[in-house]
Amino acid sequence: MRPETRIDRCFAALKREGRPAFVTFVTAGDPDYETSKAILLGLPEAGADVIEIGMPFSDPMADGPAVQASSLRALKAGQTMKRTLQLVREFREKDNLTPVIPMGYYNPIYVYPNDAFLDEARDSGVDGMIVVDVPPEADEELCLPAIERGLSFIRLATPTTDDARLPAVLANTSGFVYYVSITGITGAAAPVVSDVRAQVARIKRSTPLPVVVGFGVRTPEQARTLADCADGVVVGSALVETIRTTLGPDGRAGPDTISAVHRIVQNLAAGLRSATARV
Repeated sequence: MRPETRIDRCFAALKREGRPAFVTFVTAGDPDYETSKAILLGLPEAGADVIEIGMPFSDPMADGPAVQASSLRALKAGQTMKRTLQLVREFREKDNLTPVIPMGYYNPIYVYPNDAFLDEARDSGVDGMIVVDVPPEADEELCLPAIERGLSFIRLATPTTDDARLPAVLANTSGFVYYVSITGITGAAAPVVSDVRAQVARIKRSTPLPVVVGFGVRTPEQARTLADCADGVVVGSALVETIRTTLGPDGRAGPDTISAVHRIVQNLAAGLRSATARV
């Protein structure tokens, strides 16, 4: 039997509270290492239940302009995979409860390479990962070795994941299922709530795992509406765009960068907490 994880404990506690998880996404090292660390450390107090931390990559094909720009800012500032794992390690020195999940693309992991990345990720305090371009057909490459190390492998389901494809998507998924609420890139459009509700219900009929919804969620109102049908809501583009708008003319962090991100997280968390409790 798989040991209970931080992710399991988090969603179980939230279910007892009758509220959905607020999952935040920020890119590691954006706009620089120390600012990124300060943002990360303040997210739980601001209201984040789970933290997705972007692994910077030069060709983030599924991401919209805001997340792409954050990745490029981080790379320009010298962020590497090793520094991303170090960021998690330093976060764990202050917080041993909040799940942290690296999210991104396979290439930076492959060149690390795989086994070294998985070992260091586990040792740094990572709880799982979302690797958007590794399909179920390649589970032996990364997914199964991750699970063997006690790491959750969180898979994406999309509006085009039909009933024939869904079993393969869910087969080795653990932690939770990430439902991509729109087709296209991150932050591109607002999700249609009726469509999301139907798709989440369909997925939940096939798995006991929590289902969280992401892509296109920017406002407390959107988060509150989606919380009615999902076990969690992910917000990312709105946070990294907040970082961008608070940078100085030289592209460096401004005096309000850290606090501005934490304020928007507080507002979004308040919106979610006002959502009607679900059974």
